[in-house]
Amino acid sequence: MIDASIAVKWVIEETGTNEALALRSRARLIAPDLLVAECANILWKKTRINELGTDEALFAARLLAGAEMELVPMRLLFAPATRLAIALDHPAYDCVYIALAIERDCPFVTADERLLRKLRHGKERALANRVVALI
Repeated sequence: MIDASIAVKWVIEETGTNEALALRSRARLIAPDLLVAECANILWKKTRINELGTDEALFAARLLAGAEMELVPMRLLFAPATRLAIALDHPAYDCVYIALAIERDCPFVTADERLLRKLRHGKERALANRVVALI
């Protein structure tokens, strides 16, 4: 399972791109459908700070739209994600990914350093075993 921090690396060259592409080629990937909005937001932010032009961002969005992965409706994860957000004192959108990993009993790969730190040093350290750093 992956989040937007991984998916964007498939289409934008940045630290961890090689590892993200390798993961894509060797694993069946799933993510909550929240990933679509988060990837679009990342591409928008990159245009705001002039890391990408509009055409590049739109091309990246088209590539991501065609990526092979299962997108799970996030509505099913509403209550568990809320529970995790409260327990972790962390934004609920990140907790949607963790809730899906728990539901599917699979590892969750992310490049989100803030989330990784929170899990490693927070009250819910047991969740840290479910979440894997990309690099």
